[in-house]
Amino acid sequence: MPEDCEVHRGALLHFLDDPGNDPDPRQGSMAFIEDGLLITHQGKILATGPASEWLPRLPSGTAVTRWQDGLIVPGFIDTHVHMPQLGVMASYGTQLLDWLETYTFPHEARFSDVDWARTEASRFTDLLLRHGTTSALVFCTSHPQSVDSLFEAAEERSMGLTAGKVMMDRYAPDDLMDTARGSYNDSLALLEKWHRRGRQRYAITPRFAATSTPEQLALAGRLAQEHPDVMVQTHWAENTGEIDWIRELFPERSSYLDVYDHYGLLGDHTVLAHGIHINHGDRKRLAETGSRIAFCPTSNTFLGSGLFDFRNAREAGVTVGLASDVGGGTSLSMLTTMAEAYKVCRLRGQTMTPWQAFYLATLGNARVLHQDDQIGNFKPGKHADFVVLDQNASPLLEMKSAYTTTLMEALFNLMVLGEDRAVAATIVAGNIRYQRSAGSESVTSSQPLTHKQGA
Repeated sequence: MPEDCEVHRGALLHFLDDPGNDPDPRQGSMAFIEDGLLITHQGKILATGPASEWLPRLPSGTAVTRWQDGLIVPGFIDTHVHMPQLGVMASYGTQLLDWLETYTFPHEARFSDVDWARTEASRFTDLLLRHGTTSALVFCTSHPQSVDSLFEAAEERSMGLTAGKVMMDRYAPDDLMDTARGSYNDSLALLEKWHRRGRQRYAITPRFAATSTPEQLALAGRLAQEHPDVMVQTHWAENTGEIDWIRELFPERSSYLDVYDHYGLLGDHTVLAHGIHINHGDRKRLAETGSRIAFCPTSNTFLGSGLFDFRNAREAGVTVGLASDVGGGTSLSMLTTMAEAYKVCRLRGQTMTPWQAFYLATLGNARVLHQDDQIGNFKPGKHADFVVLDQNASPLLEMKSAYTTTLMEALFNLMVLGEDRAVAATIVAGNIRYQRSAGSESVTSSQPLTHKQGA
């Protein structure tokens, strides 16, 4: 055991595989230690296990950070979020296409200012950490400096983000439009600069089919074929008006999904945000190509777009991630996003168990982004990204804890009643990057520790 290891003590929960969506998780899919140690070294996970087993094995004098009433889970991962749209969250009264024209485009135009882009990128990454999110798939704007600013902010915080410059050469304001060839060149330059630089990853990012000419979509597909380990992100089938517009713009294509398929933009590195108004044929093609859907419940309900069919997507073999979609989404909190996903499922006569919700926000989303070899659970060698959740963070959570007798109930309390207040601390690569208050204490391993676990 290295002398300079760092040790955190609390209840530990992480997933080893998809737990399914039944009341009981699949056998072997999760690990829970009521009183555990999480041991890190040089930013990576070294070991986890029961405190009673590991405390005697620590080098003499090792400091142990105890999180009283803390549930330690892997850092949350968001599979679809817009960095430049913080300022348009909670904007009243329009559906998707009007919302873009009225709120989004004017706000994104401000990112032509490098100083503004850097300020907002810092604000965005700090807010992600405050909400317990340590990794994300992010839309920037059509300005290359917005991408540079975000990756610079992520590097400063040791975060691993995947992001890209929006490609948009029609049906947008002049100060946001690029050109087909210019967007290819800008994207390639940013990709070569940032992709796999440390923990950063690039994503090819056409906004959606309507705002890209066929030439731009073809060049985006070419870039994806030239760099098959780079993610592709775009929007798809979010709103019925959007779908009608795509049908008018691409009458030669058999469906909205066929537009992306035709231009080489489907594949197992593609994440399509929304996918609400789709059919069995669409799901079959997604499964065949390995293309993924980012389920964005808070934006879908806020904008009145519709209710995602989670069960049919899973039954068709489609890989699904969970996403905040800020700024159409109304919270950066993945806990709030879990709660809204549960409600969307209930409105469809389905459900989402807390096992499935916490899996999606951690290992499931890591798999969506092809990063489950690096993040998503506490297997040794992975980045030490984790969140400490306070099960008594609010009066309601504290009240509920008196009636909580099982781990499933404790998780459900957190996902329905929790938000940013429930995040006691966020740790990235072994370093505390956000801490709500002095909710922890450091003691040496030779001292006796007590632990109270609400679950």
